[in-house]
Amino acid sequence: MITSAPSAEQRHADVPRRSPQNSSAIGHIRRRTVHANGLDFPILEAGNGPLVLCLHGFPDHAQSWIPFLDRLAREGYWAVAPALRGYWIGGAAPDGSYRALATGQDVLALIESLGADQADLVGHDLGARAAYAAASLDTTRVRKLVGLAVPYGKGLPTAFVADGDQQRRSWYMFFFQTHLAETAVKLNDFALLDRLWREWSPGYVLAGSHRAALNETFGQPGVLTQALAYYRQLFTPPSDPAAQALEALASRPIAAPSLYLHGTEDGCMSAQLSDGMEAMFTHGLERVVMPGVGHFLHLEQPDAVLNHILRFLRS
Repeated sequence: MITSAPSAEQRHADVPRRSPQNSSAIGHIRRRTVHANGLDFPILEAGNGPLVLCLHGFPDHAQSWIPFLDRLAREGYWAVAPALRGYWIGGAAPDGSYRALATGQDVLALIESLGADQADLVGHDLGARAAYAAASLDTTRVRKLVGLAVPYGKGLPTAFVADGDQQRRSWYMFFFQTHLAETAVKLNDFALLDRLWREWSPGYVLAGSHRAALNETFGQPGVLTQALAYYRQLFTPPSDPAAQALEALASRPIAAPSLYLHGTEDGCMSAQLSDGMEAMFTHGLERVVMPGVGHFLHLEQPDAVLNHILRFLRS
């Protein structure tokens, strides 16, 4: 049986963590660290109420969710955006894994460490992959699921092998397998990352302040190599049979009611890759393809995307 999220009073009684030593506040956004699954995750949070976890992708970071956190808080939610494993100094994976299984386990551990029984999950790109894995591993912890820009199921792995258009879009994944990648990404003030943003969201101009913050994130010692490890582990299964069995658990059909959003102008992932996704969602999937929007749809049209999400969460 799915249980309801705890009240604000219950949650704060269970998790008295906001001490001056590990938290700070900027405007309505609070910053602190939360220990979960062997890591001290930096999180951004706002509001009180049912827990909503917002999970970032690549080449991005948790700060991109700040406008979402603010509005979700005003709408009565406790909105939390953690950094994915590897995206901060000291955040290297304790087990060396950056696979979907590991990030899904992080999500479930964060829900528990935050003192909640359940959470709604909103994941973009690699964050969507983490959200799918978490919901597949433990349906009792995930009330509702929202995926953005990266679909779930067999369509994407098949496209990497058989779809020339998607192979062209995914050139960066293949390039990241090489030993040249770290050097190339850092050249000219991370110009390659600028290229990805332009190609993936051709109608969106990344603000200078956002670009500077992203460069600061990926310029931290170890972070770029750790971020690339997500892709370097993408095409090879774990060597241990027990780990392979666990990986399979993280890609089962999902029971949580789900919403999926994708832009027609996405230069990273074709919207057509989400065709037929419904078969992997046993309690329903609503799929919305948004015209004129690219890969970073939550930044390009934040109000429209949030309106879809809030309607879904309340339905």
